[in-house]
Amino acid sequence: MRYLLLLCFLPLGLMAQQYNEKKLNNLKEKSQAQIEQDFSGYGEMAQQIWDYAEVGYQEYKSSELLQDKLKAAGFSVEAGVADIPTAFVATYGSGKPVLGILAEFDALPGLSQQATPEPLQDESRTSGHGCGHNLFGVGSVAAAVAVKEQLAAGNFKGTVKVYGTPAEEGGSGKVYMVRAGLFDDVDVVLHWHPGNGNSANASSSLANTTAKFRFHGISAHAAGSPEAGRSALDGVEAMNDMANMMREHVPMETRIHYIITAGGDAPNVVPNFAEVYYYVRHPEPSEVKRIFERLVKTAEGAAMGTETEMKYEVMSGVYNLLPVEVLAKKMYDNLKMVGGVTYTEEELAFAKTLQTSFNSAKIPDPKDAEKIQEFNVERYRRGGGSTDVGDVSWAVPTVGLRTATYVPGTPSHSWQAVACAGNSIGKKGMLVAAKTLTGMALDLLNDGQLIKDARAEWLKFRGEDFKYEPLLGDRAPALDYRN
Repeated sequence: MRYLLLLCFLPLGLMAQQYNEKKLNNLKEKSQAQIEQDFSGYGEMAQQIWDYAEVGYQEYKSSELLQDKLKAAGFSVEAGVADIPTAFVATYGSGKPVLGILAEFDALPGLSQQATPEPLQDESRTSGHGCGHNLFGVGSVAAAVAVKEQLAAGNFKGTVKVYGTPAEEGGSGKVYMVRAGLFDDVDVVLHWHPGNGNSANASSSLANTTAKFRFHGISAHAAGSPEAGRSALDGVEAMNDMANMMREHVPMETRIHYIITAGGDAPNVVPNFAEVYYYVRHPEPSEVKRIFERLVKTAEGAAMGTETEMKYEVMSGVYNLLPVEVLAKKMYDNLKMVGGVTYTEEELAFAKTLQTSFNSAKIPDPKDAEKIQEFNVERYRRGGGSTDVGDVSWAVPTVGLRTATYVPGTPSHSWQAVACAGNSIGKKGMLVAAKTLTGMALDLLNDGQLIKDARAEWLKFRGEDFKYEPLLGDRAPALDYRN
């Protein structure tokens, strides 16, 4: 009799599981359809932020635009968090689980460009969204509003938080927000990033520390009385020479790059001030710290040898990304469900013209934007960039994706990327991201076990006894780092 009962109830259990999945997919499709319906409005927001092109910690109009949208949607907004005027946290709902969604909006200096497939500078500004952050913040807000509607309808229980995170490009805005404890009550954080393809991998990034080294010397007439002067620029150049020699004696995964931000005003005046801005990167935060300490020694030696004075200021510092494979796989499933970016004939013509400017032996097919790249796991990243999302990922389980907001083959931080971010091509990639984030958020609200499994994996690789120590120390936010 018991055996017969099991046979009867087993199919019912399977049917209930299938029905639950079907219902969840229906709710996802409804939310994603709402995002698509509101797409023109979100596209206009992204275009406004592209036009503003505000650099790190100066994104007042961009931040306000996102905050206003969230307030209108029913979120409560706390602005100026972590002692950063343009940072905010917008909250809707109550109780567990608590999901965070990151929103970036800063531009890069020196990348003024019109939304054309040819290099045409926009004379109205000196900066541009070469990493597509005008799309990032808006796409995240679109996803958060869609999730909010599901919470308001009573389909799920929990809380969604949007984190307005300034100055990702070298300002480490999220690090100060992590340090301030703003992620302490969050179960999972979601993020995305513009790119030239569609992917959702369990991958890492490079940790880094950045600093400005300032040398002070003595001015004198460079021809009439050079013996009376002590050149601050000599100090910078001596440091750079030693740093370049040091490259041979650091781990091969290390990246060291710099620019001279001040070197004097006239050749016939011995400069009494000079400044050089350095980045040090490596897959491991501890190795970044060690290499940076060696870099400081080159600056100290340069100052001693040129009889100048040197002071340095750490401007930023970020951890590597800590991937969570169980979350990444679920994000990948949602990305596959949404699909990639399909170009119109007009967009395809734009893409092909843009690709003629690429300095590459092999140019991808523009239609690669339709593809979803194969899933992979890369816990130790030997190259690539850095992001302050890394610090968030060490504070709370975090998962992200990239979408094709640029024409395939486009390098980020380029005029070509700026052009795409201000074009319908970029906005289509933003739509894919918003839909995918929404699907992932609903999965997390629906499945408490997924959150438990994610936390268990995260703790395994982070370590139970991990103690967070920001690479930028206890300094206040570098609000003037772009000045």
